[in-house]
Amino acid sequence: MSAISIRLPDSLHRLAKDIARQDQVSMNQFIASAVAEKVSALATEQYLNERAARGSAEKFRAALARVPDTEPEEFDRLKPT
Repeated sequence: MSAISIRLPDSLHRLAKDIARQDQVSMNQFIASAVAEKVSALATEQYLNERAARGSAEKFRAALARVPDTEPEEFDRLKPT
């Protein structure tokens, strides 16, 4: 494991400490989870962008053309608003 030292504005530190206390976790756990969440979000965005770049509108339309043109089952219908 690595140790890092970070500087946080007092207000952010207070908020993070309050949330960690509410969640009954240490500040280390809270900050590690927050970093993991951000890294995961950025990695997912990169993955999806790479997948989208490989996509093909033609193949998408071909797949949609194979979907039957039928009404959805009752349980699968949108409720009117």
